[in-house]
Amino acid sequence: MINRAKCKLCNQIIESYHATDLVQCKCGAIALDGGETLRCYYKDINDFVRVDDQGNEIIVREAEEKLDISSAIVDREELLKMLNEMIKNIEGLPQIAMATSVNHYDLLSALLLISAIFRADCRDDS
Repeated sequence: MINRAKCKLCNQIIESYHATDLVQCKCGAIALDGGETLRCYYKDINDFVRVDDQGNEIIVREAEEKLDISSAIVDREELLKMLNEMIKNIEGLPQIAMATSVNHYDLLSALLLISAIFRADCRDDS
C-alpha cells in the first residue's frame, strides 16, 4: 500500500514515496513520510484518513502513534545536507556505473529532494 492520506480539513490527498519524502497537506493538519513504512503525523486524529491503492478511505484508530508535526519538519540545512550526500555518493561510484543510464526511481528521488528544499525555502520566507 502506498503511504497516502486525506486531510478532512482541506480535503487534500497527500502521498509519501520514499523514506525521506516528508509531505504535508496545505493546511498543515496532517503529514506523511517514510514511503512504504507508512509513518503519519496529525494534530487531530479526526482530521486524518488513510487512502488505499484503490482510493478507498480508511478511518484510522488511535493505535497509530501520534507524533508532533513540528518535530517531523526537516529544515533547509538538513535537506541540503541530504542533497550533498546524494551528490557525494554518486561521485563515488565506479566509472562504469557513471556511464550507465539513470532510472526513473533515481530521477524521482532527486526531484523529490529538490522539491522539498524549495518547499522549505518557501516556509522560511513566509
